[in-house]
Amino acid sequence: MEMLDELAESIIAGSASKSEELTQKALAAGTKPVDVLNKGLIAGMEVVGQKFKNNEFYVPEVLIAARAMKAGLKLLRPKLAETGVEPLGRFVLGTVKGDLHDIGKNLVAMMMEGAGYEVIDLGVDVSPEKFANAAKENKAQVIGISALLTTTMIKMKDVIQQISDMGMRESVKIVVGGAPLTQEYADEIGADGYAADAASAVELVKSIVN
Repeated sequence: MEMLDELAESIIAGSASKSEELTQKALAAGTKPVDVLNKGLIAGMEVVGQKFKNNEFYVPEVLIAARAMKAGLKLLRPKLAETGVEPLGRFVLGTVKGDLHDIGKNLVAMMMEGAGYEVIDLGVDVSPEKFANAAKENKAQVIGISALLTTTMIKMKDVIQQISDMGMRESVKIVVGGAPLTQEYADEIGADGYAADAASAVELVKSIVN
């Protein structure tokens, strides 16, 4: 168990080389891939998320921790696939059409991946059709829509409309986030939830999906 604690620590410290080395060691020692994931990588990212929420960590630290997590995940993915371990869920994510901001979105993608979800990141300037089609093709449980501008946040409503038009509104949860947004606005456009930051996004998705 000590090795997995050490692995979690390497994520918090943001050491990609250590994360890779300890993931390799844990697998070589016969630790179950799912335990390496949950008790090592995810446990570390959970602490990172908490520290980010408490303003003890800022964006650079989160990015470095996410890079360390990805280094371990790269070795772990094939093993998880072999043992048939399914992700917690599939999460489609993007910034709305007309908006090219992606720092917040990228943080959410990393945090969601760090929490054990499969993330389908559509990037920026994403049309309502692209959101809906990606959710359908990937059988996603949740769509995350991001916007940084007051002029583009109104496009979120179009995404929700498109998903309703395709008859998927019952099966897919929609969460929104971005600097100009509020819970009131999320309620107004009919979203299932609003998150103020990346760490809250993970908690929100867990609470509405499980």
